[in-house]
Amino acid sequence: MGSLHADDIIDTTGCLQHPLDAEEFRLHAHKLVDFIADYYKNVAKYPVRSQVEPGYLRKLLPETAPNKPESIEDILSDVRSCIIPGLTHWMSPNYYAYFPSSGSTAAFLGEMLSTGFNVVGFNWMSSPAATELESVVMDWLAKLLCLPSEFLFSGGGGGVLQGTTCEAILCTLAAARDRALSRGCEISQLVVYGSDQTHCALQKAAQIAGIPYSNFRAIKTTVADAFALTANSLRLAIDSDLSAGLIPLYLCATIGTTSSTAVDRLPELAQLTSQHNIWLHVDAAYAGAACICPEFRHFIDGVELADSFSFNAHKWFFNNLDCCCLWVKSPTALIKSLSTNPEYLKNKATESKQVVDYKDWQIALSRRFRSLKMWMVLRGYGTANLRQFLRGHVRVAKVFEGLVRLDRRFEVVVPRYFSTVCFRVRTGGDEAEENEMNRRILESVNAEGKIYMTHAVIGGVYVMRFAAGGSLTEERHVREAWVVIKEHVEKLMPNVKVMDG
Repeated sequence: MGSLHADDIIDTTGCLQHPLDAEEFRLHAHKLVDFIADYYKNVAKYPVRSQVEPGYLRKLLPETAPNKPESIEDILSDVRSCIIPGLTHWMSPNYYAYFPSSGSTAAFLGEMLSTGFNVVGFNWMSSPAATELESVVMDWLAKLLCLPSEFLFSGGGGGVLQGTTCEAILCTLAAARDRALSRGCEISQLVVYGSDQTHCALQKAAQIAGIPYSNFRAIKTTVADAFALTANSLRLAIDSDLSAGLIPLYLCATIGTTSSTAVDRLPELAQLTSQHNIWLHVDAAYAGAACICPEFRHFIDGVELADSFSFNAHKWFFNNLDCCCLWVKSPTALIKSLSTNPEYLKNKATESKQVVDYKDWQIALSRRFRSLKMWMVLRGYGTANLRQFLRGHVRVAKVFEGLVRLDRRFEVVVPRYFSTVCFRVRTGGDEAEENEMNRRILESVNAEGKIYMTHAVIGGVYVMRFAAGGSLTEERHVREAWVVIKEHVEKLMPNVKVMDG
């Protein structure tokens, strides 16, 4: 009953009666589990991309909140009729847009535990298990990725679960900035580097961290280098900045860029950043998960010279949003930049210096018990099966790539390293005409709703991105998607004959 008295409650049979009651929770949670299970069972039947127009929901819902409680059945009925039509179904087996959001049963169950316990684990004292489990699973993951021992707690480093890569980049950039300022540098001198393919999170982080806009470098990449950032390009930028009296501060190297999954030349970049004392962050948000497989581990060679490394477990490692894994070699650098120590949070455990207080490793004070879902995923599937799941996604992407290459109307634009294929239709026209035709084809495909893809513009070329990796996606879905794509090409380009090789 909590703080409510019986006389305060409006008694409506079939509705929630108490803020928290074990048996009431059991009854209604079963209904929710059944509802979500049915959603997963039928998700392939929905249009993948939502078909609603802006403002649709306000027209369907009342202008004010209800005064009296409503039944869970009525609420779920409105979810079916009002909410689900406005969803883009990221868990659909026919979802190939952006990057996968590969949730899993294990992660969902871990999320239920985390939500059920409802701890606010800002420091060790607030829930010791939340802190210590996070430290354990981050060391487990570091070992799976064969990260250098310096990234483990036993080696003087450590890992933390952030919400997103945006947070990971901002936290490490703040640490790099404050380290430079403590040495007497002026913030107006500090320069941040990425490529023209680096995620926009880097530029936003630089803005928030106070780096002048004029000191942000998005170094141009080329098709000849498969749109990877190279040491030669970075060296030219560094030399120019040094000549202008500026101080190179931070490089974000990407393993699997958002547009094309390009892989920056990490070994040579790491050598260069080491020479100039530049903080090197490795952003493997998408592709990092694949590196637990020995055949993909070489993509992060050079990480031994990095200062920090991150990947998003909610993209391609079967964790539900949100779950970004960040490791640093120097937790002290993060703590110096991000810590606060108000009187009301002081305690003997913190003062003993024997515990981790994760509030000092992130932007916010409060934090969720994210490690429970990671722990559930690692234990519930085991590393052998996780590797096989990832290999399966790469295999179906290879199937799709093969289908594209067999049809001479199409072109694979950049190398496929992981489970994303960037391709386009060739029309025989100039670049502007081809870009416009590919845009029209993609919009036609997405408007139909059978599958959903997104696009990128790489080196001036408009490409369609086919990102396999959904938890429910099988080879048959990929082959069906290819049929859908060809149907729309034939509708919009009826005079171009099929030329399968």
